[in-house]
Amino acid sequence: MCGLAGYFAYRDAAVTPARETLAAVRDRMTARGPDGAGLWVAGDARVGLAHRRLSIIDLSDAGFQPMLSRDGRHAIVFNGEIYNYAALQAELEAEGRVFRGHSDTEVLLALYDRDGDAMLDRLRGMYAIALWDMERRRLLLARDPYGIKPLYIADVGGCIRFASQVKALLADPAIPQTIDPAGLVGFHMTGSVPEPFTLYRAISAVPAGHKIVVDAGGVGPAVPHATVVDRIARAEPRAFDAGAVQAALADSVRAHLVADVEVGIFLSSGVDSGALLGLMRDAADAPPIATTLRFEEFAGRDNDETPLAAEIARLYGARHHVRTVTGAEFAADIDAIGAAMDQPSIDGINSWFVSKATRELGLKVALSGLGGDELLAGYSSFRTMPQTHRYAGPLARVPGLGPVARAALKRLAPRLLDRNPKLAGLFDLPASWAGTYLLRRAVLLPFELDAVLDRDTVAEGLERLDILGLIGRAVPVGAGSDVARVASLESSLYMRNQLLRDSDWAGMAHGLEIRVPLVDYTLLGQVAPMMGAITPGLGKATLAAAPSVPLPDHVVNRPKTGFSIPVASWLSNSQSAPDRRDARQWARHVAGLFVGDAAAPIAA
Repeated sequence: MCGLAGYFAYRDAAVTPARETLAAVRDRMTARGPDGAGLWVAGDARVGLAHRRLSIIDLSDAGFQPMLSRDGRHAIVFNGEIYNYAALQAELEAEGRVFRGHSDTEVLLALYDRDGDAMLDRLRGMYAIALWDMERRRLLLARDPYGIKPLYIADVGGCIRFASQVKALLADPAIPQTIDPAGLVGFHMTGSVPEPFTLYRAISAVPAGHKIVVDAGGVGPAVPHATVVDRIARAEPRAFDAGAVQAALADSVRAHLVADVEVGIFLSSGVDSGALLGLMRDAADAPPIATTLRFEEFAGRDNDETPLAAEIARLYGARHHVRTVTGAEFAADIDAIGAAMDQPSIDGINSWFVSKATRELGLKVALSGLGGDELLAGYSSFRTMPQTHRYAGPLARVPGLGPVARAALKRLAPRLLDRNPKLAGLFDLPASWAGTYLLRRAVLLPFELDAVLDRDTVAEGLERLDILGLIGRAVPVGAGSDVARVASLESSLYMRNQLLRDSDWAGMAHGLEIRVPLVDYTLLGQVAPMMGAITPGLGKATLAAAPSVPLPDHVVNRPKTGFSIPVASWLSNSQSAPDRRDARQWARHVAGLFVGDAAAPIAA
């Protein structure tokens, strides 16, 4: 795990960044890689690669990046982990290839030398790759299927720059910092900036599961090599097999424990992290270290994670650490959180503090239960979205009904609309799956944006973003079940744009690699054919029973609380329960951290 950066001046007339500029971009990501820094520039200075290292696999200098192949024909910088690298290395060694060490980065170089871009089909893991082919004068950029690891590009004046963080690229003065209305509008609507947009017009994301090739002909299009929506769409339906799912879950956990350092786990009171801890204990040689957050505001309430988390830790013999977080610490950390947050997000505070607490224990790697709800139909959206689409869809397809209904609600029932702002979208959005999903996940609906942004920004942002088209591309064509559709939508949008991205910046801010065994493309391939047979509760019950010692029934059947944090009460200095408007209040504050006009300062 680490941070990568680089550039390629593909046009002869392009001005190349200075070596010092590349170093500055790299060192904006020092927190991602506190264990070392590297920089390589080609002899003609047309290509440069840079790297910050967090040593996880092969702690020796043999894992140092940028890394050149033994014959000097290829150079690479890589962020992530390839969990099947040892098997790939053994396969390559059997063919006579010789390795200096045992890093997954060196395996990528050898695999590319043999297979070219087809190597991407062999990888199990999370990754962002930038590989320079010196003979072909060709740059390959690629991301893993789920988009766990970020990779951003800026094509300016015939020179493409790239880095693991948006804010790192901003260290290059050649990159314009003009705000993109699409990114700003997207954030206010969804609570995060939808990929491939960023907050800046000049910077975009390499889409998850895609590759981009840059050569003398210019920057090629983003080409899919493995995507979540395609894997779900192509799955051949079959009956649910709990044993097969549990075996696949155990296999994924074993794969995600590959490391030359100790691996810990984030532990809440829920099924996902509890089952992962049990599977981790089954596979590990020693009792795992588990970290749980405690909040004084939640003491004695249902959303207090600590009592049940402690019980789960005892069940699996974990070394359990409970870390109390207070409003005062939140206030003290808010500037650091804003600086570390790479793109605006209404989430991620929980990941910040649990990562901070885990790194305080000396760990560099921790497992997270993120992804279980998306894979195994744990969210209420798997029930409510099909119902909304089915029952409200016909009415929503009546031409012109939406604006008329909104006007009537504002005039006749303003208090009802204030308590339930999404009611205003019920009369037109459920006409499509994309609209139904937007209604479910939106922070602000399109017709509410004028309250927080000027009309010109809203108009241009909505046009560029095309939010319904963007969401619609995440609906798997031909999927035979509502569960498959919702799984694809949640995984490709909310999880990718918010949960995974937040885990990346928040974990990396503390030099902690967060691994997500339930967000695994191999695992998805085994579960996707059975999605149509997953009924409410079945997926999570199957996960809970996967460890050799299953989770007890009172954990499995406990009402879902999520990995929550009392931001609302910290912002308002009150103990009141959060409601729908709290996300909007926090969104306004976060937007202010990036573009000014922040909400009122946060008090301790």
